Amino acid sequence: MIERLRGRAGHAQRLRRLKRTKGLCERCGAKGVVALATVVDHIQPLALGGSDEDRNTRNLCDPCHDQVTAEKFGFTTPAKVGTDKDGWPIG
Repeated sequence: MIERLRGRAGHAQRLRRLKRTKGLCERCGAKGVVALATVVDHIQPLALGGSDEDRNTRNLCDPCHDQVTAEKFGFTTPAKVGTDKDGWPIG
């Protein structure tokens, strides 16, 4: 297993991984949607024994990351929060 990088080296690694998809979300791209990737996600989570290697990562936008993380750990997808037409909270 490769040791996870921290600090400047970890930041440089994250930027390199994001450049792999030109900073775009891979899941959205598969659906023909263009969205900015904000998270380098581990396909097999580190907490579940995954490695911190490039081949175990993918670039995702926040909504996609929230969804896949919830699925991986057995939770439902987080509800969307917002307001209705009268300004009352929904979600």
